[in-house]
Amino acid sequence: MKVAYFGTYEREYPRNAQVISCLRGAGVEVREIHAPVWDGLRAGWTAGAGTAARLAVAEARLLTRRVDEADVLIVGYPGHFDLPAAKRAARGRPIVFNPLVSLADTFVADRGRFRSGSPVARMLEIVDRRAFGAADLIVADTDAQARFFAQLTDTPVDVCFVGAEDRLFAPAWRPDEAFTVLFVGKLIPLQGVDVVLEAARLAPELRFRVIGTGQLDSLLQRRPSNVEHVRWVDYERLPDELHRAACALGIFGTSSKAARVIPNKAFQALACATPLVTADTPAARA
Repeated sequence: MKVAYFGTYEREYPRNAQVISCLRGAGVEVREIHAPVWDGLRAGWTAGAGTAARLAVAEARLLTRRVDEADVLIVGYPGHFDLPAAKRAARGRPIVFNPLVSLADTFVADRGRFRSGSPVARMLEIVDRRAFGAADLIVADTDAQARFFAQLTDTPVDVCFVGAEDRLFAPAWRPDEAFTVLFVGKLIPLQGVDVVLEAARLAPELRFRVIGTGQLDSLLQRRPSNVEHVRWVDYERLPDELHRAACALGIFGTSSKAARVIPNKAFQALACATPLVTADTPAARA
């Protein structure tokens, strides 16, 4: 079987890296057709003239691509704007969309970047519907997310957990003598960093190590003295962080999206045999 992994997807994002790695491990020939836009944005997606220009150039490039030797196209995450180019490239071949999120749900309901009902919110809803409707199959990361996606489209939805890359994440838990609680993530509301900081205030005898940067950076400016903040650690170094931590933290946000997802770091901690503490949600229970 031959697969074309197609689009502006973030190449190093675990969801994409894991899908490609697993397909190749199963004997599937995967060819990447990639026009970079989102790679290297450590704090997450950013809006602005520069990003819009890069996206426009990338989509123009993708519209000229053809896929001659592939049984199926997979549009990676984030790929909501890539479906028109994918349809043109596929020329009737099946298209699988691996969206991970709804744009409207992420930027309106979860992150609160735009007001519900605003022109931008309505535009994102249209982008979601058109992207989902252009695919032959949608792949969600949890059953709860699949049920949510099914409300947005008539396209069939299936589930594939995110998992963790075998080449990096393996059992080798050897915690440091000083009990350290590890939190890794882009500081968006879904992560619940405010809950983590309140826990640190209630347990001043414990060390907390927070790795990441993002929308809620300002909360770290008022962090208690037992919280260390590291803005960035390379992806390949995350297993070492997990092996040394006494326990790892998942997500603690209160949005409906937070209840539907299992983050990369949860699978990565479990793969490293590191004890995991996370919110009690339908997705986590599954």
